[in-house]
Amino acid sequence: MPKINKDKQLFTVGRVFFLLIVIPLSLMALLIANGIIKVGDTARERTVTILDQKSQEEIKVRAVNVADEVADFLRDREKDLLIATILPATEAAYKEFVDKSKKPLWVKKDGKIVKIYEPLYKEIALVDKFGDERIKILDGKVVPKDRLMNVANPAATPLKEDYFAKAKAYNRGNLYISPVRGLYVSKADFEKGKRFSGIIRLATPVFDQQGFAGVMTLALDVRHLAKFTDNIIPTQSGYVIEAEAASGNYAFMVDNRGFVISHPNDYHIAGQYPDGTPVPALADKTSAEAMAQRGEAVLNLKQIGFMDPTLQSIAQEAAEGRSGMKEYQFAGRKEFVAYAPIKFYSTDYPKPAGFGWVGMNVDVEKFNAY
Repeated sequence: MPKINKDKQLFTVGRVFFLLIVIPLSLMALLIANGIIKVGDTARERTVTILDQKSQEEIKVRAVNVADEVADFLRDREKDLLIATILPATEAAYKEFVDKSKKPLWVKKDGKIVKIYEPLYKEIALVDKFGDERIKILDGKVVPKDRLMNVANPAATPLKEDYFAKAKAYNRGNLYISPVRGLYVSKADFEKGKRFSGIIRLATPVFDQQGFAGVMTLALDVRHLAKFTDNIIPTQSGYVIEAEAASGNYAFMVDNRGFVISHPNDYHIAGQYPDGTPVPALADKTSAEAMAQRGEAVLNLKQIGFMDPTLQSIAQEAAEGRSGMKEYQFAGRKEFVAYAPIKFYSTDYPKPAGFGWVGMNVDVEKFNAY
């Protein structure tokens, strides 16, 4: 992985995510009052020039390249699941499979930036035809027999997942791939240092001479997916640990439902309450005010027309499999966004939307001042 670039750009105006790029001034004031946006006292007005065409095209090309890398990454995960179905059905074989899947992640640990190697998969499990786990490796460790569970009942699973029933209904060789799942991280928790920790569930039926014999499942650690956008800044060639939304210069990822699944501010990422209920996305001024008081700000780009219809147009174009770029006015300044579809398709992520899309955001005023 290229060397991490720890330099941070310093700006006078604090901002937050793409959602707030073009919000009406009245709503901006409301969100500022409730702590969703913080604006510095030293903000200044000046004439803004447009982002030149060459820079726009370069950022768009980068968005397309990253989206293609994500699609390739997901296709490799499909292959891993099919490989897992032919492994010897032993704890040793499954543990070795997980251990050999380790990839690098850059994290903050004890106040320092370090590179660690973590398995791609938080879990691998073989489930029998009744939904009983037979072999399970969780967080790199063999789960004792007396702690194995029946996953046929979603309520019995930690994240209330229904992957057993989904996979059971599929034909041989077909794979179930879930949306990003994980407990929601509130704004308060995020500011204390907590980060979103989720999975993408992959599952496929397995068969014997009598027919359906059970389900093989992997739980992809979503950090390995998020790093494609978390560790880059659109206008820089290097890598960072965490881009800063306040800079207005960052990348993000959206799934085919319109939900944000990777963003510098993790409290914008779709998550769920402990009982499995999804945390609702901002949908109107009333919900924005109420959720701000709870520190919740899940973003769904298909539901935020109340802020600006152009935001929904981007989500719509990406859902149609199109890439593009647009400029906006925000509080007298220009914002630029390039977006590209993630061309990964499956039963659960059909064409043309596929898995979702990658966005790259640049504050034009700050770009020209840099």
